[in-house]
Amino acid sequence: MNKYELDFISDEKLFNHVKNTVNGYHFEIDLEKFNKNLIDPIKLTFDAGIYGKDIHDVVESEVIRQIDKSNTNLIGYFHQNIFHYIGDGWSVPNEGWDVIHQNKKIYVEIKNKHNTMNSSSSKNTYIRMLDQLVNEPEATCMLVEVIAKNSQNISWDTTIDKRKVSNESIRRVSIDKFYELVTNDRLAFKKLCEVLPNVIADVVNQITLDNESNTVVSELKQISPNLLKSLYLLSFEKYEGFGNFNV
Repeated sequence: MNKYELDFISDEKLFNHVKNTVNGYHFEIDLEKFNKNLIDPIKLTFDAGIYGKDIHDVVESEVIRQIDKSNTNLIGYFHQNIFHYIGDGWSVPNEGWDVIHQNKKIYVEIKNKHNTMNSSSSKNTYIRMLDQLVNEPEATCMLVEVIAKNSQNISWDTTIDKRKVSNESIRRVSIDKFYELVTNDRLAFKKLCEVLPNVIADVVNQITLDNESNTVVSELKQISPNLLKSLYLLSFEKYEGFGNFNV
């Protein structure tokens, strides 16, 4: 195993954490997973017509989109669970906060981007942090953003029900500043990013990636040779009249 030369995490722990992340990557999906959140055949019909694409290509694009979304969520696992191995006293609870330091009373929610939170999610997160401060007035709550506009550790000023709110114990923190807080090394996150390609390469060279076959199209054709019809029957089979649906 290579020497990654990071003072705040051992080679073995970093390698294994990256390996767990890589092993979780999805390459293909079956029809059950494809339709887990209920496919919208009308949206796919518009996509095919407007972009001038064959419905087969539209389905394949949707498959790729879903795989990418799943893998994006997996990167959230990487960012959160690395703190099992970094810093003294930091832990990753099974539920609730993403990362905590019980002795320092620091409670952390990690998001990839702050602007990916809708207003309802942002409001609920802020209220949750306010509630934590009611129970523990000495606590500090942090919204840690992996991709922030600036390197920062600032008060999270926001608006709830058209009212501006601010509390110095509720912070917006970029991931680099959070790593600095955890490791006492202001360049810790930068150093991790520098070695990450090498760690991933080492992991990929050691394991066999499970390239599952994509069965979505073949399973749709079992419903009907007409892929577009299959998509409608998949979503609307129990609706009135769709037993005799034709496109």
